[in-house]
Amino acid sequence: MRVLLIGANGYLGRYVADRLLADPAVQLTALGRGDDADVRFDLASGSPGALTRFLDAVHPGVVVNCAGATRGGARELTRHNTVAVATVCESLRRSSCGARLVHLGCASEYGPSQPGSSTAEDAVPRPGGPYGVSKLAATELVLGSDLDAVVLRIFSPVGPGTPAGSPLGRLAEAMRRAMQSGDSELKLGGLGVQRDFVDVRDVARAVHAASLSAAQGVVNIGTGRAVRLREAASVLARVAGFGGALHEIDSPPARLVIPGPSPEHPVGSPPATYPYPDGCGTWQQADVRTARDRLGWRPRIGLEESLADIWMEAACRI
Repeated sequence: MRVLLIGANGYLGRYVADRLLADPAVQLTALGRGDDADVRFDLASGSPGALTRFLDAVHPGVVVNCAGATRGGARELTRHNTVAVATVCESLRRSSCGARLVHLGCASEYGPSQPGSSTAEDAVPRPGGPYGVSKLAATELVLGSDLDAVVLRIFSPVGPGTPAGSPLGRLAEAMRRAMQSGDSELKLGGLGVQRDFVDVRDVARAVHAASLSAAQGVVNIGTGRAVRLREAASVLARVAGFGGALHEIDSPPARLVIPGPSPEHPVGSPPATYPYPDGCGTWQQADVRTARDRLGWRPRIGLEESLADIWMEAACRI
């Protein structure tokens, strides 16, 4: 099976590439903007015609789209998350390859959820910010394309390589700084937010399963369990061997506050307040029954293992 992977150099794409390459039946071609891609192509500016010619030449059986942007203004997010997917869909419609499309969406498309609830695929999406809007528009393009396609809505991915700008990435960096400077306490805010954290390696397994399945429509990929960020911070402190005290400071519920100093916030500056970019409010938890029933997929890696791997990378900088 020949697979064309778009966005192989991103956080999710790297693990998807590793998982696909581990399958001896898969012949993988990576397409992206970087020099290390097999084929350089910018979906946000490239034409559908050019991509169609490439698809006809390579003739993949599956196209996996892991590309996209998580930060930036509405225009940039629309260009990379929506226009790019329009290019992929139009190219696949024009091509004679007949490839199946596995597109990675995200839980931000749903927006805020009622605390205590599990969000199923039939929930009415109400994204709370431009990122979620741009990703939802992309999902609608895929679902309306008449292609053989499935959208995996990924909840909060974690694990080795977690971006420093993510909530858990920032927690690890704050703890690293505290341990490096010998601080006996760590003050954090916004720890009441709860998210469904799923390991990035389990996400890669889900993509592989979706590539081999006949599933269509939207499929949630999560653990089915929301975890309070405060709990994650305690687990991270344990695996890191941080013996100091964790103190929660008051902050708006959808923000993570990490005090300075840091390169961006030197000594004497106020605590740094980072708004979550996902627009999902204080609670999100996936209903993952569809992934189990239609993909035969279940998460395998627990949050403690994910956090231990995040910490191993952070500890290398001490």
